[in-house]
Amino acid sequence: MSEETKIDLVTINVDGKDVDVPAGMNLIDAVKKYANVEIPHYCYHNKLSVAGNCRMCLVEMGMPMRDRATGEPVMVDGKQKIGWMPKPAIACSTKCSPGLHIKTQSPMVKECRNGVMEFLLVNHPLDCPICDQAGECRLQEFSTDYGRGYSRYIEEKNVKPKRSRIGPRVTLDDERCILCSRCVRFSQEITKDGVLGFVDRGSYSTLTCYPGKELDNNYSLNVVDLCPVGALTDTDFRFKMRVWFLKPVKSICTESSVGVNTEVWAREGKIYRITPRQNDEVNDAWMSDSGRRLYTKVESEFRLFESTISGSTVSEEQAIAKAIELLKAGDVGVVGSGFSSVEENHVLKDIVTATEAEAWLIPHVDEGDEFLISSDRTPNTRGAIITGLIRETPYDHVDKLSAALKKGVIKTLLVIGEDLVAAGIEESLLKDTKIIYIGSEQNATSKLAEVVIPSLTAFEKSGTFVNQNFRIQKFAAAIPGPKGVVTDLKTFASIAEGLGCESTTSTLSAVWDSIQNTIPELASVHYTTLSDEGILIEADRFNKLKFCEGNTLHYAGTQSEVANA
Repeated sequence: MSEETKIDLVTINVDGKDVDVPAGMNLIDAVKKYANVEIPHYCYHNKLSVAGNCRMCLVEMGMPMRDRATGEPVMVDGKQKIGWMPKPAIACSTKCSPGLHIKTQSPMVKECRNGVMEFLLVNHPLDCPICDQAGECRLQEFSTDYGRGYSRYIEEKNVKPKRSRIGPRVTLDDERCILCSRCVRFSQEITKDGVLGFVDRGSYSTLTCYPGKELDNNYSLNVVDLCPVGALTDTDFRFKMRVWFLKPVKSICTESSVGVNTEVWAREGKIYRITPRQNDEVNDAWMSDSGRRLYTKVESEFRLFESTISGSTVSEEQAIAKAIELLKAGDVGVVGSGFSSVEENHVLKDIVTATEAEAWLIPHVDEGDEFLISSDRTPNTRGAIITGLIRETPYDHVDKLSAALKKGVIKTLLVIGEDLVAAGIEESLLKDTKIIYIGSEQNATSKLAEVVIPSLTAFEKSGTFVNQNFRIQKFAAAIPGPKGVVTDLKTFASIAEGLGCESTTSTLSAVWDSIQNTIPELASVHYTTLSDEGILIEADRFNKLKFCEGNTLHYAGTQSEVANA
């Protein structure tokens, strides 16, 4: 059932046309979504409180009139008369109510917008050619769409501070600030540190930090996303690339099991920035600063580019053939990864089944921040459980793997991207084991491996992850991988085929055909039809499992069960 059918609808009139919208919805959002009419605005943001200080969203408003004495409708020519307010009102603080009439293109409204734009540009520098916000600047766009096109002011502009450091990752060009207060409200309402504010008055008002403080929380770069002009800029991205040269690709942050929705911006095989993508069911419109820097792993100095056998460079085909030979020898163990996609884990399970191996996952657990970083620092631990690669939460798997190695029951160990030494496995135990390592970065385990096969990062492949609330979400490749390096999915499929698994395939569509037939929770899901927001899947059979979130243990299950556990 859609959200629209769960709530009451009311009829409003937008520029002479009746539109059905949810009762109580903010007028700016309702008109945009249901009438496809833009009401320009700066200070309003649907995830922040209403400030009403930019006045750009002024519209004419009216309501059907009733006789004060009798309460009967006032009729004119067979229609109820509309009582228009004598002055325009701001749309951002207006909720949709039955009978509401608005005009967004009347002469009065257009003149108001002209006046607001004129005042905003009185002291604003005309430095669009060198401004980082050029190409996605609302001031630039609205001045074209709703401004006069010329200025009547000849006085010199007030000069304000430029290139001011307000935090380790954010730089302020205060002369561009239009005092919309989005950043101030974010600091007060979302991160709740209240570090930002305005000082002085009138045209001398300046954004600054509280004395002795900096904007130094792990969500500081969200104020850059919020800024409608070029006042707040990402220090790292500043002057690096024009946004119109970049291609945004929808992705999922791999920092933790929250599954924050993102957009990865790249050009010619190089990633320049990551920004949040709004998903009200997961991350609203925010993401962490640390998650924005994960793309640096693509160009890591430890990146693997060549397949090796016993340290000697070989072709990928030779490495896969050697891996198949070792796996066929028996006594196999498989160490999967919570960073592998649902599709990769599904095909990896074929290898586990063919070799009669036991599978483990290395847990990545750290303190969560009770916001958008969970204590499970993998994006797809639950996906590994749903696919059947593992049957339990992996928080004691390191101990179980160590015990199996000490008993000598494992002769060959297939490791997917994990550093077993860093996880706590004794190096001496690994030296007596034939290790097949498939991963994107070199580490202590890859150095001990007899066979090494390079793989791609999450930015170079497509697939799906299952987040902490059992919401399955898809991501797409933002850049091509290094020459000659293929996806884990293709490598797993080649190995599985060599082990006699005839039905294994390496294409996403075909893998999903298999997933639908074998995993009950995903029977109605397919990568090609999965929405950008993802869907919550039923996970009732996993209710007895426990997942460590923050400092407590939460039962798996539906989203509401997780939230209320």
